[in-house]
Amino acid sequence: MNPATTALILIDMQKETNYELPELDGILAKTKTLADECRAQGIPVIYTRQINRADQIGLSKGEPITSDNKPYYYNDDSDAVEIFDEIAPKSGEIVIDKYRWSAFFETSLDLMLRGQGITDVIMAGFVTDGCLMTSTYDAYFRDYQVHMVHDLTATTSQGAHMAAHLMMGSWIYNITFYRAVEMGRYLRGESYQSFAPAGPDSLQFESDHLAQVFHETIGQNT
Repeated sequence: MNPATTALILIDMQKETNYELPELDGILAKTKTLADECRAQGIPVIYTRQINRADQIGLSKGEPITSDNKPYYYNDDSDAVEIFDEIAPKSGEIVIDKYRWSAFFETSLDLMLRGQGITDVIMAGFVTDGCLMTSTYDAYFRDYQVHMVHDLTATTSQGAHMAAHLMMGSWIYNITFYRAVEMGRYLRGESYQSFAPAGPDSLQFESDHLAQVFHETIGQNT
C-alpha cells in the first residue's frame, strides 16, 4: 500500500442518535488517532454522510417516518447528519453526501478518488451490515484494493457485525482486515498484523458457531 495512492474513507460517522452502537466512544477515539496518522502520512481522509431530506424527497422506499412526518434516520433538518465533533473534517477535506446506502451510488466519490490517483481504500465506519458493507462491495467492484479496519466499524448487533465481516471476507477477493493499531503500524512502516482470507467462500459459518469463526479469523488479534 503506497500512501500516495491510498485514501481513508470514513462511512457515515454521524451524530445520528437513533442507533445504539456498542463501544462508540472508543471507536471514535481510535478513529481520530488513525485519521491523524493518515494525515501525517499524506493520506487523504474522506468522509461520507447519509442524508434523508426532511421533506421526504428522494427517500428510499419504506424509509421509516416519525409521527410528525419526518425521516426517522438521518433527518437533514437536524444535527443527526453532522459528523461527530471528535473526528470532524479538517478544512478542505472531502465530504460526500449520499442518499442511498452505498457511498458510490450516484455520488462523486469515485471521481474524487480517481482524481487523486487512489488505488487503495482504507474502510471504516457505520453501520457494518448496511452502509459500510455496501460501500465496500462497491469499492471492490470499481477495482480498488480494500483494507478494512474492522474495530472501527459497528452495528446494532454483534451477530450482524460479525456476519457482515465474514461475508465480505468470503466474497471481496482482495480484502485485508486490520485492527486500527495495526493499520497505524503498517502506515509507519513498522511490524504489523493483518488477516487476508484464503480465498472465495473461505469464511463459512453457521448460526451456532458464527462467533467462533469470526474470532479465529478476522478477530484473531483482538
